[in-house]
Amino acid sequence: MIYYQIYAIKNSKKYMETMTASSVFLSIVSILVVTLLIKVLNWVWLRPKKLERLLRQQGFSGTSYKFLFGDLQNFVAKHNEALKTPMDSFSDDYFPRVEPFRHQLASKFGKDFFLWFGPVPIIQISKPQLIREALTKTQDIRKLKVNPIIGKLFPGVIGHEGEKWAKHRKLINPAFHLERLKLMLPVFRDSCEEILSKWEMLVAERGSGELDVFPDLMQLSADVISRAAFGSSYEEGQKIFELLKEQTDLGLLMQQSVYFPGKRFIPTTENRRFKMIEDHIQSSLREIINKRKEEIDAGKAVKADLLGILMDSNSKEVQTVGSNKKRRVGMTLAEVADECKLFYLAGQETTSILIVWTLIMLSKHQDWQKRAREEVLQTHGSNVPDFEGLNHLKTMTMILYEVLRLYPPVMQLFRRIHKDTNLGSLSIPSGVELTFFLSTIHRDKEIWGDDAEEFKPDRFAEGISKATKGNNSFFPFGWGPRICVGGKFAITEAKMALCMILQRFSFELSPSYIHAPRTRIFLGPQHGACIILNKL
Repeated sequence: MIYYQIYAIKNSKKYMETMTASSVFLSIVSILVVTLLIKVLNWVWLRPKKLERLLRQQGFSGTSYKFLFGDLQNFVAKHNEALKTPMDSFSDDYFPRVEPFRHQLASKFGKDFFLWFGPVPIIQISKPQLIREALTKTQDIRKLKVNPIIGKLFPGVIGHEGEKWAKHRKLINPAFHLERLKLMLPVFRDSCEEILSKWEMLVAERGSGELDVFPDLMQLSADVISRAAFGSSYEEGQKIFELLKEQTDLGLLMQQSVYFPGKRFIPTTENRRFKMIEDHIQSSLREIINKRKEEIDAGKAVKADLLGILMDSNSKEVQTVGSNKKRRVGMTLAEVADECKLFYLAGQETTSILIVWTLIMLSKHQDWQKRAREEVLQTHGSNVPDFEGLNHLKTMTMILYEVLRLYPPVMQLFRRIHKDTNLGSLSIPSGVELTFFLSTIHRDKEIWGDDAEEFKPDRFAEGISKATKGNNSFFPFGWGPRICVGGKFAITEAKMALCMILQRFSFELSPSYIHAPRTRIFLGPQHGACIILNKL
């Protein structure tokens, strides 16, 4: 009897211990589930509604938050619908087509308002003084924290913050110094010569011919970047460009849905293809970089292309710091590859878009085409332009600035509020994103005058400050510490290409030209640029 009692007591203790362990486990799971649910609820509803209330208290108008998606579905639907039809006529007022949803909100709320991309509010700011302040306060107002998928499209210095950004910017800067830029002129010339020779063959028989120049200008800039960055020809870099284009298209498609943490790890068709493309790009870039590193290690002279300059700058930084192992110095080969990828994407498409819009505008405004050609012939004759001559092309500079004003390749700049921040008289809470639409700012009649919608390059005859009446509102390459490091590179390449085109051809818009500006990442012509070339 005593034995059975002892046995029962032991089993009872084991049972109680098991029950206690199970209770503890269930309690922990319950706490974790409840905590997760509270966080999710805060993310998708409580915090957005709190931010909406705070923004309205600051005097902002905007849309009401809709659960989880915000305005994303309306934004995508209106954008896709607008792309189905071109503009009725040639007009520089393309904003309603390019940004139909934001245009609708601006008509309702005015220049400054907020909308929702998922549970995140985005404030549109149009006052130049606030924009300059925002782009200068880099500690509190930072680059947009995009989801990791989109971040792969823009790696390198463009996405870094703080000390890491300062280090990468320092190492990249030497590649864009004035003396280095002068050395790039033969690269610009050779790349232009190949395209123009193709155009001359097209018009050789009849003296004129019709051509969609946009693909050739994309190839031109791709060739320039390949040679300037790696000393290679366009054919060797073509694989990278084709992969980048596919990856960009895929990334933009994926951006049209709400991102949540971990989404990129779900093995969807898009995610698998995106990763496969990224692996191919990185493999191609690292093959080029490793080959160059082997050459440098073997004692060969550093090449004067962007990759050579970057690797040399990186090597000197490591040597300067020396044995200080506590401080991480220089860039890894993976980081060098990311900077090279950024060279490819940002350097190629932005410049080709600047050139194509300039050709379109000069085709439309023949008087300015004539003035530009006269200046080029007076300065260079039929000779290949030199660096000093390019810098003295006042009319050309005015034209490029005006094209950048009306058709900036990058239509908007994004920033995020890292912590509660004052911007002018506004108190903006953490978690809010800001957007600055250049096409809106560049056309503000209060700043630019009643002719702000018109193509008038002579507004820049006395410089940017005079054109904006001392209230600088011209931001084609950004502003402040993070202003685009490649701005002068792009302008010099565009000048060289336009000079060589003007020396050999006159041009006009083809009757088949369809005016349909659209944004993918950059503002380009959706249906190309059909132009009639006439041999001079």
